[in-house]
Amino acid sequence: MIKAAGIHDINLKVLVMDTDFYALHAVNGFLAWDRRTRVTNLSENVQQMWDYIDRTPLAELPDVVLLEADHIGSAQFLHETITALRQQIDDVIVICLAQSADPDLVEMAAESGAHGFLMKQEVRLQIAWAIVYALNRDFIVTQGVSKACAGRFNRRIFHATILPEMRKFPELTERIRQALKLCVLDGMPAHLAADEMGISLHTIRGYIKEGYRILEAYDETEYPVDMTPQERAFMRITAFADESEEEPSHTPYLDDAES
Repeated sequence: MIKAAGIHDINLKVLVMDTDFYALHAVNGFLAWDRRTRVTNLSENVQQMWDYIDRTPLAELPDVVLLEADHIGSAQFLHETITALRQQIDDVIVICLAQSADPDLVEMAAESGAHGFLMKQEVRLQIAWAIVYALNRDFIVTQGVSKACAGRFNRRIFHATILPEMRKFPELTERIRQALKLCVLDGMPAHLAADEMGISLHTIRGYIKEGYRILEAYDETEYPVDMTPQERAFMRITAFADESEEEPSHTPYLDDAES
């Protein structure tokens, strides 16, 4: 059974810069499920990002910048952008997202002080957990990035932490998993999900109820009392397998001390 301490309502302000409109709003949607993150700006290009930062009061500047890396321009421009972000925003966490793992871009991100380089198709729903994971680690990568950079000897890349796999719930049947995916991960109303699965509304509600029971049985995390069952289910499904087992030295969301 997976155990974890209570989760506090810490609020990380997140700026997302991505030239892909659909990716931009998908990331926004994934982060909206997790109360530890609050998206304060969606920028479709670097200029929009800087315009927002320049007009934003110091107290409202982002704590985290998710920066699209593979369509931003050259590796040198990526370096200049990350460097400028770190100079303008104290203690900012910059995490690069990309469709592919270009070793040159990964190395430049590492040398520029970014906290991670993640492939979008690998991190997907777990982006909020990845942000939390990056807080206590020097440089995080997804599996594909690690493989692509196997021949690089940059110190931060060589010692990078690979994101763990998604938590497993062996008692979930395939049909319950499908119901949870449609109603929790995809946010589909129960009656539409029932039509999609070819079952009755009563049956899919039963699947969801049983799914919630199984998820709760494998997770002793204490969630805020006003958090909905759907929110709790989303966080449980998308959590990393070893998130509560590692007990990192300082994780404001998973320890009992006030941040």
